[in-house]
Formats: sequence, structure tokens, C-alpha cells
Amino acid sequence: MNFDVQQVRNTFSNRTIEWRDTTSSTMKDALLMAQNGESSGSIAGADHQSAGQGRLGRQWHSEAGTGIYFTLLLRLNLLFTDLPVLTLAVGLAVSQAVRDVTGLNCDLKWPNDLMLNGKKCCGILSEFQEGVVLTGIGLNINQASFPPPIDSVATSLRMASGASYNREQLLIRVIEEIDSHVELLEQRGRAPLLDLFSHASSFVLGKRVEVEQAGRLIRGATDGLSDAGFLYVRSDEGERVLILTGGLRVI
Repeated sequence: MNFDVQQVRNTFSNRTIEWRDTTSSTMKDALLMAQNGESSGSIAGADHQSAGQGRLGRQWHSEAGTGIYFTLLLRLNLLFTDLPVLTLAVGLAVSQAVRDVTGLNCDLKWPNDLMLNGKKCCGILSEFQEGVVLTGIGLNINQASFPPPIDSVATSLRMASGASYNREQLLIRVIEEIDSHVELLEQRGRAPLLDLFSHASSFVLGKRVEVEQAGRLIRGATDGLSDAGFLYVRSDEGERVLILTGGLRVI
């Protein structure tokens, strides 16, 4: 089903929304918009991405006509060091929007994944480029299946609930919730978002994980968030290690 971007534009008439049937990456499109001087809140989206960007150079599977794939251009009164908490804030926002529209309760896997039934339904990528923040979001909505090898780790809202959902309605709620959560971060700082994320995520405290960092494999249990939004892991040897990147594997 074609995406009715005009419905979204009508809701957000004060911002630029560029939408394509297909593109290589909405992150690249949003960067070009930023270079052309588009204002904060502008959106680059597509019904399909041929080379959608995930974290650590991975590609995001972007099946046409089933999900929402977009990048939000943000010019914020924030520090570069606030970027990790911004990513957490966007995760909270998407989770709330999904709950509002579908009734589904997503788990939040630090730092940037939304999970349903142990599988990933949404990924978030925030980057600071040329003075602006680009926040890319891929939300799996009406996919009925995924190709191998990601079929073992990916899911969609439809696969989790058995129902199909209006993508335009979901995008509108996601944007509204991101606006609200970003405003909270700008006005009240990191602490409220860190508290909200810690209560919404089962991964922040007591989750058995392993993670590679600086060539070292760390096994242990998650042990809370730092003030900067990074994750602590209490290793099996008793050391409290600050994890600076994702890649957690539940064990």
C-alpha cells in the first residue's frame, strides 16, 4: 500500500517533509537537507531504502510498503556529549507511540533497539554531522516475514500481534512523541530521561550479557546507566565496566 505522506504533511504543516518511493539512505538525504539549510524538525523519509544505515556500518532491511524509514534533522540546544541520552530519548518516544497506536509494549535494549518477544522491531541511529543531529529510525510495522539470516532476530508489529497497522498514524505519533521527549531533554537535562529509560528497559539492570569492548570479551550482568547515558556491566570477575558502544548479547 502506498504511503500517504500528505496526511503527515497536513499534521506538521510547519516543517519540511521530503518523502521518496525509494532511496539509498534517508540519513544521506537528511544530511543533504541540512547542508541546504533546512530547519530543525525537517524529515527525510522513504517507502523503501536500498542501503539503509544501521549501527556500526550495518545495513537496515527496509522492505517496501511495510515499515517506516525516516531521518529527523535536529538543530538542538544540546552538547555533543548529550547524544547518547538523545538516542535513549528517541527510543522512549517510539516505544510510547507504538503503545499508543497498537497497545504493544516494547522492551528497550540499550542503546538503540526496540524489542518484541525477544526480537528487534525498531532500530535508531543518531549521528552528529556538520553541526546538526541526524536521527534515523527504522520501524518494522506490517512485515509478514524476514529473509535469513535476520529472520532469527527481527520481528514486526504485525508479527507480534497478528494485526496490520496504519503507517501514517504511527509516523505521526512517533514524531509527536520525539518532539515531546526532546523538549524534555532540552529543558530538564539528562536525569529524567535516564530515569525513564531505566524503568522502561529490562536490559539496564541485572540482565546477563556479554559484550566485546577494546578487544576484550566481557561477561556479566548489567548494572545501571552512567550520567552520560552509557551502560555499566558488572563483570563475572567483579569489575564494574563502562560500556561505550552497543553490541550486547544476552546470555
